[in-house]
Amino acid sequence: MIENQIGTEPSESVASPYSGKQLTVWEQINISCLWLAINAHWGALLVILLPDEIRHIAPFYRPQALGLFTAIGAVVALIIPLLVGPISDRCMSKFGRRKPFIGFGILVNIVGLILMAAIIKNAPTIEGIRHLSMFQIVSLLLTDSHFLGFLGAYMVVQLGSNIASAAYMGFVPDLVPADQRGAASGYLAVMSQAGTLVGAVGAGYLLQHASDMAKYAGLSLLLAIIGGLTIFGVKENRLKSPKPKVQWGRYFASLVSDLQKHPDFFWVWITRFLVMLGFYAIQPFINYYLTDVLGFRNPSREAAKLIAIILMASSISGFLGGTVSDQIGRKRLVLWSSICMAITVILFIFCKTFGEALGVGILFGFGFGAYVSVDWALGTDVLPSDDDAGKDMAVWHIAMTLPQSISPLVAGGLIGAFALAPSLEDHHLIPHYSITGYALVFIFCAISFLFGGYFLKNVKGST
Repeated sequence: MIENQIGTEPSESVASPYSGKQLTVWEQINISCLWLAINAHWGALLVILLPDEIRHIAPFYRPQALGLFTAIGAVVALIIPLLVGPISDRCMSKFGRRKPFIGFGILVNIVGLILMAAIIKNAPTIEGIRHLSMFQIVSLLLTDSHFLGFLGAYMVVQLGSNIASAAYMGFVPDLVPADQRGAASGYLAVMSQAGTLVGAVGAGYLLQHASDMAKYAGLSLLLAIIGGLTIFGVKENRLKSPKPKVQWGRYFASLVSDLQKHPDFFWVWITRFLVMLGFYAIQPFINYYLTDVLGFRNPSREAAKLIAIILMASSISGFLGGTVSDQIGRKRLVLWSSICMAITVILFIFCKTFGEALGVGILFGFGFGAYVSVDWALGTDVLPSDDDAGKDMAVWHIAMTLPQSISPLVAGGLIGAFALAPSLEDHHLIPHYSITGYALVFIFCAISFLFGGYFLKNVKGST
């Protein structure tokens, strides 16, 4: 056989057990429900739990510590999907190609959560030293055994979650008949929004006063139960004959060459990278913004409310965005949604009350939802090859994960550079940070959003 451009040989596809039939609502739910659990898990961790835990471990350096923590963890999310995708393609387990990786990934994820709970329970507070540079703070954090232990446990969580997610992404193209993939994508979109909402609100309200072990046990139970629904409720045929091994050198070289050879794909990739660069500079620090700028001492409930209102607004505009894009074009919708997001993040600088922040959050949600509604479609419009869509979507995925390793470091450094005099809270001196640092982060976000919309003008092959 003649090898194709990703360094693998074509071989027989695995027939879907659902071919030639109309999927029932329950079958669609079984296929998509794991996405709810995964998004609930990350909504709870990123919005509520991690900011709280880092506040406990390193209160004097919480923005820098949270930025460093999330950036290092995102490296796993950048690499693992690129490896697991082609490996799961070749899995010959009697349980199917994807389900063994999903089950193993969930198990590893749960082990990581238990380790996080055990470490944070006994982690002492890193004492503060004033006037340290960013380099000195990073050195201090990376030589603290409890910070490193908690980071290591978090990377186990990232490893497990991304093993499961990378294999899970193959479910829809593997199993769902082509004429029903639009409906399947709709179920996934609902599960994504609902999951993040359940995670953030659940952690912010239901688990706010629970013990550390109870919080992480709750997330573990959620993953196990809902993951079980997908693993045991979804049919998957096994691969009957072995596929040739991946030629990894050619595979990874092709990930870069596609961006060079296909300018439309390159510019859409740049657009997504810039929009995500702005988004992930905001998301990890919502909790701290509510503390430092709006004055909430324990902002978990308010962070949950803010995320909830943003998600509800983005669901509305996301639902309408597809229809609007058919009328005005996808590029124009991305441009206007980018402008909307850029304006609203600047407005966060001037918020003095939580009510004002909620109002701005609604506007931001409308812009973000409109962007997300056409983001996936815009990418698939300009894929270099329909035959290698899986590999090309892996490149597309990097445009979302790479910013997660860049933005938190930038934002954490900017916020941390403008520390105020510490105040006495519960008999401890706790530092707070000036609006100046947050303002610089919001300006960084606005610039990223605007350039993301502007550079889309270079795309010639999509409307």
